[in-house]
Amino acid sequence: MEKQEKAYLVCPYIDMDGQEYRSKELELLARSALLDVVKCNVFLVKELNARTYFGIGKAEQIRDEVKELNADVVIFDCPLTGSQLRNLNEIMGVKTIDRTMLILDIFAGRAKSGEGKLQVQLAQLKYTLPRLNMMNANNNRSSTGVGMRGASETKLELDKRKIQEDIAKLEKEIKEIEKHRQTTRKQRLTYTKSVALVGYTNAGKSTLMNAIAKAGTYADDRLFATLDVLSKKVWDNGVEYVLIDTVGFVRNLPHELMYAFSATLEETLDANVLLMVVDAADPHKYEQIEVVEREFKRLNIDPNKVILVYNKIDKIDKAEIKNLKSYPYDTCYVEAKGQKNIVVLKQMIVQKLKEFSK
Repeated sequence: MEKQEKAYLVCPYIDMDGQEYRSKELELLARSALLDVVKCNVFLVKELNARTYFGIGKAEQIRDEVKELNADVVIFDCPLTGSQLRNLNEIMGVKTIDRTMLILDIFAGRAKSGEGKLQVQLAQLKYTLPRLNMMNANNNRSSTGVGMRGASETKLELDKRKIQEDIAKLEKEIKEIEKHRQTTRKQRLTYTKSVALVGYTNAGKSTLMNAIAKAGTYADDRLFATLDVLSKKVWDNGVEYVLIDTVGFVRNLPHELMYAFSATLEETLDANVLLMVVDAADPHKYEQIEVVEREFKRLNIDPNKVILVYNKIDKIDKAEIKNLKSYPYDTCYVEAKGQKNIVVLKQMIVQKLKEFSK
């Protein structure tokens, strides 16, 4: 068994608005990558530094703390260029990655389907290409652990031309898979209604799917526990539909990973009904709803097709449930794990399907 890596998190923000939410999310991502977080350092950056994003003095102070805490990896929650990552890697003296690399690493470890694995490989290569020198510096320090899984293990020593060839090959393979998936999806939609579970990662979508469809879907209290689109047929009150569990959303998803969300976005667009699942006990639930709503607006989703599902209501008291923010959606309050109000939700789904049958 591999030794658990110790992670030192660096959150240098030019705007402290929502800093608690942002830093907490980075910590959750790190723990989802099975890292032992030894410190999360949050601070304001008054002036951006082209070489290290923030001042050299602060970087050296962090380096000393990293050494004192015996951390194995330093993770930055800010947009860093390849040269900034390389410079910070040299200063820190240990493996140094950013938020995008962390998410890519989680995706590499969780993707199960052939398409999912190919999409993650493609995202890793596209991210690696402009940062090849920095990645090689990290690889020289450590060839294992977070930031080194999936494609990066075998691709870092290759030259840019080889990586470009691999990117072109992967894009071609994925297009063929997508074409087949779109054909089968269209055939399915001609005779079957669909209900898509959408929402922020870790809101309890997989648990809710199990509660509605007895699907046996893997559910865990980690970000991105489910990466592949999963579906299960449901027959309820004389209505048949396919219940679809999609990949969770996350704040500022790296653009390299948007390709990996193509299947999720397609299922969202084509669904007759959408269940927006929200963790009612999460202190940042309203910010998370904003993330999902932005995607709904971008995809031109009809709000009348949406049921807002406040999940995990067992974790808050009755007064808090009563004061949950209202939105222009039909709303249901459930506790998926204990099956509370699942019958009510299923009735709402059937009614919506009758309203929005294609």
